[in-house]
Amino acid sequence: MNGAMMLPEFDAEVESTRRMFAAIPDEKLDFKPHETSMTFLQLAAHVANLPNWIPATLTQDELDVAAGFEQPDPKTMADIVAHLDDAVAAGRAVLETATPEQLMSDWTLRSGDTVHFTMPKVAVLRSFVFNHIIHHRGQLAVYLRMNGIPVPGMYGPSADETM
Repeated sequence: MNGAMMLPEFDAEVESTRRMFAAIPDEKLDFKPHETSMTFLQLAAHVANLPNWIPATLTQDELDVAAGFEQPDPKTMADIVAHLDDAVAAGRAVLETATPEQLMSDWTLRSGDTVHFTMPKVAVLRSFVFNHIIHHRGQLAVYLRMNGIPVPGMYGPSADETM
C-alpha cells in the first residue's frame, strides 16, 4: 500500500466535511451543548486543522504535544473553510507521494516523557487522522440537530434529506 491508495478515502471524507461546514451558520458559532464542550467554532476549526496532521505524521516520527503546536484562530465559517482548503492541499500533497516504507514506519504521540502510543504511520493516518475527523464531524451533526438545523448526509442521505 502506498499513500496514493488512501486518496479516495481522504477525498470522500473531505467532501463530507465540506457539506457539514456548509450547514453551519456564523450566527451559531458560539453555541456549545455543555460547559465542557467546544463551541461550534472551536470544533469546526479543529476538524479543519486535522488534515495538517497528515504531513506531521508522514514527515516526522513523533509528536510531542507538550511542546505545543499552532492552532488556527478563525472568526467565521469562511475562515474555517479557507483553513480546511490549505490543510487539505498540504495533507493531500504529502499523502499522494507516501511510500510503503514511510507508511509502515512507526510514529509516536507523546506528552514529554509520557508515550500515549506508537504505531505504524498508516494506522495513525486511519485512526488518529481520518477517524478523528469523522468522530468530530459526528459531534458537529449533533450540534446542528440541537439547533434545529438540517443535518447533511455523509454516507448517503440523512434523515433531513430525501433519497
